[in-house]
Amino acid sequence: MLTLSNLSKRYSNGHLALSGIDLSVGPGEILGVVGGSGCGKSTLLRLISGLETPSDGRIEIGGSPVSGPRDEVGFVFQEPRLMPWLSIDDNVAFGIRHLAREERDVRVREALVRVGLAGFAGHWPRELSGGMAQRAALARALVGRPQILLLDEPFSALDALTRNDLQEHLLDLWAYDRPTMVLVTHDIEEALALSDRIVVMQPAPGRVQVTVTPPLSRPRDRASLEFQEWKRHLLAELHHSFVRPARQGDERFPAAAI
Repeated sequence: MLTLSNLSKRYSNGHLALSGIDLSVGPGEILGVVGGSGCGKSTLLRLISGLETPSDGRIEIGGSPVSGPRDEVGFVFQEPRLMPWLSIDDNVAFGIRHLAREERDVRVREALVRVGLAGFAGHWPRELSGGMAQRAALARALVGRPQILLLDEPFSALDALTRNDLQEHLLDLWAYDRPTMVLVTHDIEEALALSDRIVVMQPAPGRVQVTVTPPLSRPRDRASLEFQEWKRHLLAELHHSFVRPARQGDERFPAAAI
């Protein structure tokens, strides 16, 4: 579905944000991307979305090169970024204004029902809580029925209880039609709870340090010993990403899971 080949990004000021990224994400897969500040995680999503162009390498969706924003790619940012002068239903409909009014209204109603905001279509963004505003942002991304959904730390500004609730809600939304998802997060537990596969990034420039596939069944028990062991392992990988070269695995976490 999504393929990144030798992807690099150097900005006009000379800063090399990403170097030599090779990744493949399958249909319906949830890929988590974790790393410290300066790893180029957000840059990676902007490149995939077509909002920025790579300096080197290639991005393909379904075998077709990405040369700009595409209808089949949805994006959820760190902040809801709702337009305060538009009602919630108009915010959700913003990206599908090209559709016929009847089709647009059907899609907006469906998206709002899916995120639990069916009764708030006519409200204004200022009337929503932070969690509700982020649900509206999810609805806006889902209304275009994307094949790929990109999420840039979408719950980082929320309190712990709301964040956990929306994480579980995101999985329910994903199960509806199983889009391919790429989730950037600084939260190891969030990555483990949501992702099929997790990439740990190295900084300066951003590179892939290690990719792991935790063998955790769904729904995932965050209190289980296996979950906590994988959390400790990934925290160690994140720490080591700042002090040593990339590697493929270690003896405690065998290649079969990598």
